[in-house]
Amino acid sequence: MSHQSDQAQALPFPILIGDIGGTNARFAIVESADTDAGEPRIVQTASYANIDDAILAVLDGAPVRPRSAVLAVAGPVEGDEIALTNCPWVVRPKEMFATIGLTDILVLNDFEAQALAVVALGDGHMEKIGPGEPEEGAGRVVLGPGTGLGVAGLIHALGRWIPVPGEGGHMDIGPRSARDFEVFPHLEKLEGRISGEQILCGRGLVNTYRAVALADGKTPTLTLPAQVTAAALAGTDPIAEEALELFVTCLGRTAGDLALVFKSKGGVFLTGGIAQKIVPALKRGNFREAFEDKAPHRELMASMPVYVITHPLAALAGLAAYARTPSLFGIETGDRRWRL
Repeated sequence: MSHQSDQAQALPFPILIGDIGGTNARFAIVESADTDAGEPRIVQTASYANIDDAILAVLDGAPVRPRSAVLAVAGPVEGDEIALTNCPWVVRPKEMFATIGLTDILVLNDFEAQALAVVALGDGHMEKIGPGEPEEGAGRVVLGPGTGLGVAGLIHALGRWIPVPGEGGHMDIGPRSARDFEVFPHLEKLEGRISGEQILCGRGLVNTYRAVALADGKTPTLTLPAQVTAAALAGTDPIAEEALELFVTCLGRTAGDLALVFKSKGGVFLTGGIAQKIVPALKRGNFREAFEDKAPHRELMASMPVYVITHPLAALAGLAAYARTPSLFGIETGDRRWRL
């Protein structure tokens, strides 16, 4: 496969950037390589029949019309019709040439954008969890418990940062402590197995809360992730407290596993709304203990820093960095780029 030149990689300005999730779609315009992204516009996906209508609404009254777009979508990017996993929208780049007036469109996976954000954001948008200092140019990993569990690696090679998207959120996760063996039989399974997403996402937290209650013969009463986190952090519900503690421990174990895979001495980055909401729980100690408990590599794990990304629009920041200077990143555009 031939590598494109930097000239060929660059999209024509102004560039529309978009981070499209299951519930919300976030957009902004990057006017030139020397300017920050413009004011972000956030719309609910349920408010529009399709992505084209949403983009046209966002562009209505915008100071400039974009010539190209870099869109990050929550779903696998394959073919000319890209369906989102948790939303009925379908991205059809070829049709956007006519409907929106674009001439060049690149579609990425949403966690590639989160990985780009790790490079784009400064320390002011990070909350550190425990010890360790980042090694410059070393591998990094991003985890995002949200609607699902997003995972991406980030490696530095040949002078560029290269995001490695995958489906790491679907790795198996198993019991370890005596209490785990009491709780895990009550977790809802997916075709007979417990994957990361059965615990480490919004519905996974509720699943864990139910399992803790059932393990003790109690009746679960909370049904929403926000209810579980609020009750746990307020200390008003012992079942919710234990559920969040188990969630944090399992997140530490999984983050540690991925840190071993990528030898991420550059840092492990937790992103998304859930991570931001549970920073106090992440700082209590069981997260780092689970993260570092990887004999014979405990010393290596203790040296790796972990951060919560606190920027509310991290993926957009990553897309803006790519739009301005694509040469910093090694992204194979290949069959994910459409030109008029």
